[in-house]
Amino acid sequence: MSAPAALFESNLHSLPLMARGKVRDIYRVDDGRLLILASDRMSAFDVVLPDPIPGKGIVLTAISNFWFRRLEGVIANHLTGTDPVDVLSDPRDHPVVKDRAVVVQYLKALPVEAVVRGYLIGSGWKDYCKTGRVSGVALPKGLELAERLREPIFTPATKAAMGDHDENIDFATMSGIVGTDLAEKVRAVSIALYEAAAKKALSKGIIIADTKFEFGLDDKGTLTLMDEVLTPDSSRFWPADTYKPGSSPPSFDKQYVRDYLETLDWNMQALGPKLPRVVI
Repeated sequence: MSAPAALFESNLHSLPLMARGKVRDIYRVDDGRLLILASDRMSAFDVVLPDPIPGKGIVLTAISNFWFRRLEGVIANHLTGTDPVDVLSDPRDHPVVKDRAVVVQYLKALPVEAVVRGYLIGSGWKDYCKTGRVSGVALPKGLELAERLREPIFTPATKAAMGDHDENIDFATMSGIVGTDLAEKVRAVSIALYEAAAKKALSKGIIIADTKFEFGLDDKGTLTLMDEVLTPDSSRFWPADTYKPGSSPPSFDKQYVRDYLETLDWNMQALGPKLPRVVI
């Protein structure tokens, strides 16, 4: 089976484009709904790379939709259930959205990312090595790279503009941004989502080392899960059968691309370097 043609960016005829994110193109359907299309763009270190990964957006959409359905009992999500084709007046758009678009509720997005870590890796490991803390959360001394934490920790981050880097913040800073009550609710829900997903994934031989959730508020102020959920773009997945702390495990996510980029003489600023075919 041949790989689908890569889609770097979409240009739908039926709907007005509102924004392009690092990966997703966002179109307005009406006052209450958006169409979100997952392109094949690859971002790393908050920079969009010039080479797309064929079929990546299709995979992201399928995985997100799986987890949105599975986690509905924890919190409501932004999916409307509307078939994207039903909101498109121009037939030329139908093959573009196939398997890579969803119609969602329009929400007021919270200006923070809700990161949950079950294992010590990535920027969390770097912070721990410097300070013994991750986003203000004190951890025991002597932990190893990729070690499992006694319990998952909530480590929020600011949302970076395109080309800028997300910044880890502590819970007090997040509370100052969104309010204490909402911050506490986001923390509790994020950990509950992570724990439910981690249990399911582990039963299939996969460790979810960490993940990032995004939330918004509907017109009644109800907290709602949005954007993407538990994809290889937002999470680290490790094979459980070979896991051991002390080294960076092989990953079912874009860590492979990050590892390649870190071998280059690149300042982590746009424009990103081209990827060789073997990496793609």
